[in-house]
Order: sequence, then structure tokens, then C-alpha cells
Amino acid sequence: MPTPRHVLLLEDDPSDAVLVARTLSRLYPEAHVEHTATREKFLAHLASEPVDVVVSDSSVLGCEGIKAFHLARACKPHIGFVYLSGFKETERDLPGLKALGVTAFLTKPDLAALGPAIEESLVDRDRTRQSIGRLVGYERLVGIVTELAQARDLSTVTAIISAAARDLMRADGAAFVLRDGSLCHYVDEDAMGPLWKGQRLPATGCLSGWTILHKQPAIVPDIFADPRVAIAAYAPTFVRGALIVPIRALDPIGAIGVYWAEPRVPHAQEVRLLQALADAAASAVESVRTYERLDRQARKHAAELEAFAYAVSHELRTPVRHIEAFANMLSEEHRAAFDGAMGEKVDGITTATLRMRSMIDGLLELSRAAQSPLNQQPVDLAEIARDIVKEHQAAGGRTGEFVCPASLPASGDAALLRSALQNLLANAWKFSGRHESPRIEIGAHTSTPQVYFVRDNGAGFDPSAAASLFGVFQRLHRQEEFPGTGVGLAIVQRIVQKHGGRVWAESQPGKGATFYFTLTDGT
Repeated sequence: MPTPRHVLLLEDDPSDAVLVARTLSRLYPEAHVEHTATREKFLAHLASEPVDVVVSDSSVLGCEGIKAFHLARACKPHIGFVYLSGFKETERDLPGLKALGVTAFLTKPDLAALGPAIEESLVDRDRTRQSIGRLVGYERLVGIVTELAQARDLSTVTAIISAAARDLMRADGAAFVLRDGSLCHYVDEDAMGPLWKGQRLPATGCLSGWTILHKQPAIVPDIFADPRVAIAAYAPTFVRGALIVPIRALDPIGAIGVYWAEPRVPHAQEVRLLQALADAAASAVESVRTYERLDRQARKHAAELEAFAYAVSHELRTPVRHIEAFANMLSEEHRAAFDGAMGEKVDGITTATLRMRSMIDGLLELSRAAQSPLNQQPVDLAEIARDIVKEHQAAGGRTGEFVCPASLPASGDAALLRSALQNLLANAWKFSGRHESPRIEIGAHTSTPQVYFVRDNGAGFDPSAAASLFGVFQRLHRQEEFPGTGVGLAIVQRIVQKHGGRVWAESQPGKGATFYFTLTDGT
């Protein structure tokens, strides 16, 4: 049973104080017993000195009834407490007091029961501290699981787990180990000094390997007294005590180890808490591996689709060019022999081939945008936009009012971002072209991440259709109203996503449209 080192006695009767103090000194000769007789001195000692247990009379002025207990717990929430009364108080609800934390309500003639009551109070105190510690630990574990659910790569998982293991166990170090055949790969660590990060040790020669092979925790209070420990591996480190648990106990894929600089025997609840963390780590590792596998498959399929689209569009250019050439030859050499209907049909072939060629060119540009490497560098989107406007004006295009700040700094691939702005501005010019005073504005909102925009006062669109704007060959207006290929905004989206950003649009019919985009995900 535990014994107290510091006992605080609250008693205002001098004779009773002497009797109780002598009893305490006989029971615990090595303990320091401090006697206080007033509320003020009682509170002052609680606030400034260590106290393991309070032995208190129930009638001290200002501390009558159970006031002394509440005052003591306000200063030291887990302190042991025993009441001593001059007479048996039948009005007390002893089970209720015990539930609050009062270990016993004794009478002064019954001092023989004081020792067991004090020792029971210390057991209750330690049990309460452990229970609260476990509760805090499991609350922390819930937060860790939430963090792990958002992890998308193994390095994030191992960093979260290593830090959490050290924190939960109040350890001097922690390591995350993955099984690599007959080896243990020490993937990550969070420690007061270097351990074995990056090393691959034989599973038969380290504690993590023992845990993995035996599918159970390894508790090592002192590494120099455990035959499982290869001293050569541990001697250069600070490690003297260790606890290692398997990741996925039924079929271990690794282990989590926590280490202390002094010999230490972990509580059973600590072992269970660390094993719960290891179980969460197993789920996180499997999730990350599944995510990475699906991501690789998606990237592979996307690359195959891009290659197919490029090949098809590239191969289509030749037959389309031939159709256009023969239609032109037919029109030029035999126009005089055509009646009105025949001439319209030949013109229809020519118009259709021109549109087909534009669509194929758009597909090729879309493929290039996806496949070209990203050359990240500082760029000025305002400068790029002004160059595009000048080229449009030089080609005879109508620009209307163009509003642009002096500078719009960004980071990205200059060629790809020029293509994105070219398509956004072309879209704005097209849909504001019928307005009597077309106005196009490019700018940015101050935010994190930075949000850029291109705004026009043109035809606008139904906002319920905004989600379909960026699909290939998706159009919200008839070709006769606003000619186009339906590829331009898909190119914009592909370029923005390649930079790690996103693009979206807001509009109302007849009130223009605003296209927003970012170039990072903001994390």
C-alpha cells in the first residue's frame, strides 16, 4: 500500500491535534506532518506546499461540514482526504461523500482506523489520476484519428504517429517501424536524441522485430536486464526503458516503439492506449496505400486517355484537311455548274470541316496542356493579359473597355498560364461582343490562396449549369448564337489543376460572368 510523505492536519482543538499528530508520526515516521488550526493557514499551506493527504476536523471555523474538503480539492484536485469528527454524525451520506472523494468519515476515538483510511485515500487518488490520464489519452487519440483520416501520404502518417506516441506515453522518444521482409525499417522517429531513423535492422536482432514476429507487445523496463535486447544497438542511444507494440496485431506490418531515458514499467492502460494508436496507424497505412494505388491507376488511365486523344486528334487532321481541300477544289472548279442548293451543300461541307479542324486543334491543345512539364517561375498575369489584348486588337478584334491592374504577380508556368488567360479572355470577348459597351476586367482578390478573376458584362448563363462549363465539348449556347469548339474552358481547367488550383464561375443570364481561379490549393 502507498504511504504519504506530506500530511496536512486541520484541527482547532490543541489536545486533539497532539493526539492525531502523534498517531500520524507513529504510523508514518518518515512523513512530514503539518498542523494548521485556522482556515487561512490551511489554505496558505495547500497553496504553497506539497500535500498528499488531508486529515481534517469537521467543525473548524470557516471549514465546517465538508467545506474543508471542497476548499482542499479547489487547490489540489486529486488530494486524498479523511475526516475526523469528535462524534458520529448520523446525518452524513457516506456513499455520497465517498463518491465525491472523501475516503472516510472517522471519529476521534477510532484513531486505529486512521492508517488504513489514509492508505485507501492514496490508492483512490492514484486510481483517479490514472483514470483521468486515460480519458485525456483517449480524447487525444480521437483527435489523432481525425488527423490520420486526412493524411494522403505515408510520411504524413508516420510523422503524426511518432509525435502522438511520444506525447501520449510521456516518453523521451518514439519510432515508427515498417516490416521489410526479414528487416525492420525505422521509417520515422520523434525523440530527444537520434535513434535509428532510416536504418534497416534484422527482425531477429531488435525489439521491434521481436514484437512483429511474436505478434505481441514487448515491455522492457530496463534494456540492460532483458535478454531480448541487442545491447550493441541500444547502448549508443539514450534508451533505458522501452515499450513496443505491433501495427496490425493479427498480421503485423510494423511496430510502434516508445522509449524512456530511465528504466520504467508502463501501466497496463498505457500499453492498451499505445496499442489503440497502433491499430489506428494500421488503418491509416492501409488507407494511404489504397489511395496511392488508386491515384497511380487514375494517373495511368488519364495518361492513356490523353495519349489516345492526342493520337486520334492528330490522325484526324489529315483526313479533315483532305475533305476541306476537295470541297474547295469542287467549289472553285465547278461553282458555275452548281444550282443554289448544290452550292449551299458544298459551303456546308467547308464550314463543317473548318469547325472540325478547330475542335481537333482544341483537343491537341488540351492534350499538350496535360502532358507538358510544369516550369514554375514568377509571372505577371497582368502583363500577359495586356499582351493578349494587343494581339487581339492587332488582328482586328473588338476589345471594348479593358480594365487591368498594373501588376498581378503569380507563380506558375508562363506558357500554360498564357494559354489559360487567352481562352478566358477569348470567352469574355465572345460573350460580351453583342453588348453596346463591352467591358472586361482582370484582377485578384486578396486572400489565401490568391484568387484571380476575369469578368465580363456579356450574355451570362444560368448558374445551375455552372458545373458543366468545364467539360470537353460542353456548350450552354447554340452554335448560331456564339460559335466555338467547347474546348477552351476545359483547357483552362486542365491548366489550373496542373498548378494545384481550381477554377469556377458565377453568373446570371444577361448580367455577365466572372471566372475565378487559384494556382495553389492553399495548404
